[in-house]
Amino acid sequence: MHVKIRKATPEDMGQVLELIKELAHFEKEPDAVIVTEKQIIEDGFGDNPLFECFVAEKETKILGMALCYFRYSTWKGRTLHLEDLIVNENYRGKNIGLQLYKEVMQFATENQVKRVEWVVLDWNKNAIDFYQKTGAKVLEDWRIAQFDEASLQKFIQNS
Repeated sequence: MHVKIRKATPEDMGQVLELIKELAHFEKEPDAVIVTEKQIIEDGFGDNPLFECFVAEKETKILGMALCYFRYSTWKGRTLHLEDLIVNENYRGKNIGLQLYKEVMQFATENQVKRVEWVVLDWNKNAIDFYQKTGAKVLEDWRIAQFDEASLQKFIQNS
């Protein structure tokens, strides 16, 4: 399917937020999204944008999106983290995800990053197979550690 891949604008963030919610539902955490459209606009399009977002658009409908941001590796230097790549369920299997993925990798190349990384759930076999077919390594020996907001507050208060 032919779609236009472009950088997102603040006006796209309502549709982007709907895709984020769709992804949360797909990942079996439908109530996890607490970010608002206003917050996404402020964080992504303010004086110090925290992320880049690319959208796949057909006419005026956003069918998919990829959101990424720069990180720093003490071993490699500047890297890029792909936070989310999602295509609306009704449009999957039409190479839209691949087009967004290529756009992120092109962005990484243009910005001369030393590594692009992302997280994939161990049960998402379709995504794992896709990434491996593109030449990406899916690491099995690293674990993700994180604090949610409540755990962070509890740690700070108790330490």
